Amino acid sequence: MKESVNILLVEDDPEIARILRDHLRREGYGVTWASSGLESWEDFKQGSYQMVLLDLMLPEMDGFTVCRNIRLVSDVPLLMMSARIEEESKVRGLGLGADDYITKPFSLAELTARIESHLNRYRRYQGIQPEASTERYNDGLSIDHMNQQAQLQGEALDLTAKEWALLTLLAAHPGRAFTKAELYEHVWNQPAGGSMGTVTVHVKSLRAKLGDEPHAPRWIQTVWGSGYRFTGERRP
Repeated sequence: MKESVNILLVEDDPEIARILRDHLRREGYGVTWASSGLESWEDFKQGSYQMVLLDLMLPEMDGFTVCRNIRLVSDVPLLMMSARIEEESKVRGLGLGADDYITKPFSLAELTARIESHLNRYRRYQGIQPEASTERYNDGLSIDHMNQQAQLQGEALDLTAKEWALLTLLAAHPGRAFTKAELYEHVWNQPAGGSMGTVTVHVKSLRAKLGDEPHAPRWIQTVWGSGYRFTGERRP
């Protein structure tokens, strides 16, 4: 039902945001409005949303980066909105995982129809996807998402919030090389800037708690000149 659908609206133009917010609320949706990329990413991590409407041209963090961050942790329907009509922008947005792309100006009726279409598909998708709570890997590593606890050989690891976030992000995308900038933006909720040393320090601490040797890693491998990737193998 619409009253159980919460939409994250990301739009930096107050007038456009007000029109969209008021229309969607009249349609029966719950709406949270974020006016910047960083604000939207923080809202997304703290709230529960069934749909994201995302502008591309945003302050602090652009829509492409927000889309990439959301797609690392969620398959929620995501509709990009932009006045930019270049083919390259559409291709890039869809390539990052956006479900649809609508060019401004658009009618409110068209927007509503697209939202309903994607929500219906997402509901069907959710109905057939089991959700595992604990993932088990080679060499005795397990990650319990429900209780936010990692264990090694049955012993709980005392991870900080940032170390837990790094471990679960890397493990959710095995084999994918993350740059330090991507990790910093995703975990610290800030533009990367010159903060790469922070990522290095936290990964080093995480490896120490995992007993992972940098030159012979079991789980977290350094991608030289770039960042890190998770190499652990899932147990059936």
